[in-house]
Amino acid sequence: MRRALLVGIDEYPDAPLAGCVKDASEMERLLRFHEDGAPNFDCRTLLAPPDTITRAILRAATEALVQQPADISLFYFSGHGTENNLGGYLVTPDAKTYDEGVPMSDVLALANKSPVTEIVVVLDCCHSGAFGQVPAIDRSNDTAHLRQGVSVLTASRATESAMEQGGAGIFTSLVRSALEGGAADVIGNVTIASTYAYVDEALGAWEQRPLFKAHVSRLTTLRRCRPAVSIETLRLLPKWFPSPDFEFPLDPSYEPEAQPRHLENEAIFSQLQKCRAAKLVVPVGEEHMYYAAMNSRSCQLTHLGRHYWRLANEGRI
Repeated sequence: MRRALLVGIDEYPDAPLAGCVKDASEMERLLRFHEDGAPNFDCRTLLAPPDTITRAILRAATEALVQQPADISLFYFSGHGTENNLGGYLVTPDAKTYDEGVPMSDVLALANKSPVTEIVVVLDCCHSGAFGQVPAIDRSNDTAHLRQGVSVLTASRATESAMEQGGAGIFTSLVRSALEGGAADVIGNVTIASTYAYVDEALGAWEQRPLFKAHVSRLTTLRRCRPAVSIETLRLLPKWFPSPDFEFPLDPSYEPEAQPRHLENEAIFSQLQKCRAAKLVVPVGEEHMYYAAMNSRSCQLTHLGRHYWRLANEGRI
């Protein structure tokens, strides 16, 4: 069972925002289904407007997300965030001085006590990096620690703002690109760790810096995208390469230009070319696979290719 709560708030009385509702809606579109159309997260979305999102409503929805057992629950928030000496807050439209919204520490406490196996928190708001920090007045607060199975990705450090550009949050735009396949591994899996790596690379040293905090023993797939190399092809790696350091011999028969044509070799070479594009295979002694074939050279597995060779050889893919 996979649940997701996605919250986008533009409607603040004193400081309205423009892109948060759009961001949450786009995140729902991506998370509801994998790229091939298979069901993914069972999503609940709160958007203001048109919804009314008070502090009580947001807290109740967050509690409902993590209250019952599930394989994974994902919480996404896009709106205002703030911080004081008591910690960080997810700001709601009914915020008042000294009652700014839902404390980030409350969300963490709910996550830490939850029976859900894996919990992912994604925050696109100012000061979101305060999530999980120990408040200055309470350095002994154990609820500031992540229990195993909880991971957090935030748009900025505790002291930074989260910027918008073109009517959308810069951070969420990058997260969406990651979920669309930018952070997918060779077999198409996107995780929260690969999403962070993608966002981190895209943001410069002088821009807002995302933070990734996790206490996990495994990485759960957030979304499946089109694989760079099919599972069927990966399973053939031990057949083509009897050992990880084996050099697969090539000759002109693998290229369609050669005569007479050898259709079986051409089919193998086509799959090896895809492995080359995915950085699993490299030609030996030549810059391109074409010349390796035409000059009767060879190709070999890269370190990444050897990883997938081991997975295939052990029957794990």
